[in-house]
Amino acid sequence: MSGAGHDPAVLDKLCPMHLLLSASGRIRHAGPTIQKLRPQAPLAGRRFLDTVTVKRPRGIAGMEDLRRAAGVKLHLAFRDAPRTELKGLLVPLGDRRLIVNLSFGISIFDGVQDYALTNADFAATDLAIEMLYLMEAKSAAMEASRRLNLRLQEARIAAEEQAFTDTLTGLKNRRALNAVLERLISAGEGFAVMHVDLDYFKAVNDRLGHAAGDHVLQVVAHIMQQETRSSDMVVRLGGDEFTVVLPDVRSEGILRGIGQRIIDRLEEPIHFKGEVCKVSASIGTVWIQRGDRRSRDVVLANADAALYASKHAGRARHTFFDPTLRAGGGMVAAPAEKGGG
Repeated sequence: MSGAGHDPAVLDKLCPMHLLLSASGRIRHAGPTIQKLRPQAPLAGRRFLDTVTVKRPRGIAGMEDLRRAAGVKLHLAFRDAPRTELKGLLVPLGDRRLIVNLSFGISIFDGVQDYALTNADFAATDLAIEMLYLMEAKSAAMEASRRLNLRLQEARIAAEEQAFTDTLTGLKNRRALNAVLERLISAGEGFAVMHVDLDYFKAVNDRLGHAAGDHVLQVVAHIMQQETRSSDMVVRLGGDEFTVVLPDVRSEGILRGIGQRIIDRLEEPIHFKGEVCKVSASIGTVWIQRGDRRSRDVVLANADAALYASKHAGRARHTFFDPTLRAGGGMVAAPAEKGGG
């Protein structure tokens, strides 16, 4: 090969991953793409066999061994990191110089990604171009799939959240309550359920209308979230009924304190468009000890029985469940100002 065939500018265009070696094996010129693989250090001037190791054919220790491998596919790798593996073909020139044309072979995808190569880094007729197009199409399809999956996941989460949320107050709803109670009961964990019903709420609706009633419910929801622990779940069952699920309760005093705070706060006047809305809260609480696997329906029925006792005792009361409440007996709830219970 002679003349324009080994002119560097021609080779750079036709074989952008070539190396032109001197008779002694020193790199005299490196194609623009192969140089991109070592951007910090020019390849020209380095010894070829100090730059790459020939993995196959085996036994190549010097330039004469390398010359005998002319026309044979070479398996090479850079000696320094990153040790990118390459394929090569060596062609001798008449003046004992050598041209080694290199490629990534089947590692084209890794090579392109590792070195941020584009189709401009390869000869226009190189099959690597077709593989790059395929890779870009695959990447685009995978990105589109990832985005679609993300949107579907977000939509599923939003749908699940909506299914477990009361739209008026933003609290959890009955469906969420049932799911949490089933989980706590199945795990045998200790917890408490506090059933809260607003006193005099119907009077607010009748006197000021449903807009005032909705405002009161939203204020009540906010107060109940403020007066319960971050680990507790506040639920609006519907209408003016609320429930609080309190996991990991260590003492009855904790429940009494939370109940009393709710009663005290809800007795404060709620203002709506210049009008004053007055409500109070009656509460019934059941405390389930660890290992007590009562059914969800029984737990809720017991909390409801305790709530009924508070209503019967004069409202704005807090009653703890006692089996006599379900047996037809009476249990008088203490006034709110004396601490409930």
